[in-house]
Amino acid sequence: MKVKFCGAAQQVTGSSHLITLDDGYKILLDCGLHQGGKNAWEKNNIWYFKPSEIDCLILSHSHIDHCGRIPQLVKDGFKGPIYATHATRSLCAIMLLDSAKIQERDVEYYNQKLLKKRRKKDKKKKHQLREPLYTSEIIPECISRFIGYSYNTQFRVHNDVSVEFRDAGHILGSASVSLTIKRGDVTVRIGFTGDIGRDERPILRDPIEMPEADYLICESTYGDKEHELPPAQTDKFLSCLHETCVEKKGKLIIPAFSVGRTQEIVYMMDQLYNAGKLPKIPVYVDSPLAVNATQVFGAHPECYDSDLSEYLLMDKDPFGFNSLTYIRTVQESKELNFSKEPAVIISASGMMNAGRIRHHMFNGLEDPKNTFLIVGYCSPDTAGGILRAGATELKLFGEIKQVNATIAIMESFSAHADRKEIVDFISNHKKTAKKVFLVHGDKKTQEKFKVYLNDNQFEDVEIPFTGQEFEIG
Repeated sequence: MKVKFCGAAQQVTGSSHLITLDDGYKILLDCGLHQGGKNAWEKNNIWYFKPSEIDCLILSHSHIDHCGRIPQLVKDGFKGPIYATHATRSLCAIMLLDSAKIQERDVEYYNQKLLKKRRKKDKKKKHQLREPLYTSEIIPECISRFIGYSYNTQFRVHNDVSVEFRDAGHILGSASVSLTIKRGDVTVRIGFTGDIGRDERPILRDPIEMPEADYLICESTYGDKEHELPPAQTDKFLSCLHETCVEKKGKLIIPAFSVGRTQEIVYMMDQLYNAGKLPKIPVYVDSPLAVNATQVFGAHPECYDSDLSEYLLMDKDPFGFNSLTYIRTVQESKELNFSKEPAVIISASGMMNAGRIRHHMFNGLEDPKNTFLIVGYCSPDTAGGILRAGATELKLFGEIKQVNATIAIMESFSAHADRKEIVDFISNHKKTAKKVFLVHGDKKTQEKFKVYLNDNQFEDVEIPFTGQEFEIG
């Protein structure tokens, strides 16, 4: 039996891990898109396996860096079932359609630029015209392959393999994946944490401990950090909002993932509004995907924690208050850029590498009254990562923009567990795990986390590279 690491190996995006059984049956854990960086296109056009040979896909959750290559997998020959939680299936229906539209727009923009350069006879540029990785036409076929299962329910994907999802507390429907594999008289247990959430975060239940495993594939996004506590988070957020919108009369612009982060911020502001602590400033959610995702959240109360369930008794709409407006049309979005009034604008994408946030950056980065509040992980080579690193200028839509706005960072909103929270989550594996594979993290972070794990009684820790394969069992 083998495990091969086909993505999110010594990097964060592109989650994909292949398990090959003794009889050749192939199980793919996640099929995510590589995001950010000059080489993302090339990475997304490489498979470390033949899609037609994959027998089934087990999906941990609906973030694009975990599910975004599913349509490409289907287009290139995959014909098997896709196993996920019910909420993950619901979110994928809108996430993958949005991703397809982004693919189409990005390729159209790239090709237009290339043709313009060719007309100028720029002989140094030898790039070929691109085609989208996939288009929206294939999404219905992808969704038809999904088979939904509830948490804490064992189901079979092969005569010798049973699977169980447990709530990972990361986003709506997110799950850890536990596989129990029979090899004659021997049983081998493989665990995949997916992305691990955090205790006592709003909206979702706390992560549920996984069953013990012999081999553990573990995320490591924040393996070198520990987050701020929630009380400090609210105070810091209010301080940032007051300074930007009340004192400087500027815009607080928040790049946020459409699924999870946006709903958490809106829910927090809803609570502040009801408590009379939110200044009378208009708040806009400028992301059609976030609007649709919020509706999906409303359809899956089985994922809510007890605090939100109780809050619903006094406020039937935790994702809406009087000064909040959800923006759908392009025209409404453009009007926000030309408005001079103080406002809070929440827009996707969270890494600032796609979506309407790019236009808010283009129009708002040079205004010193504005603040861009980064509330989650950004890959170093995305626009968000570049701004986090202290860049003084940024190229957007072919123009150089000076960074005169304030760049603020709040790690506490992260839906990823920090190093202590990860170790707490996997603590029951200390005696059982023969090997821990670190994925979904930058290499430098993983090297620090490996030392931290060793110090916490995890002895055999591997940091696999992309394409590396291990014999297990």
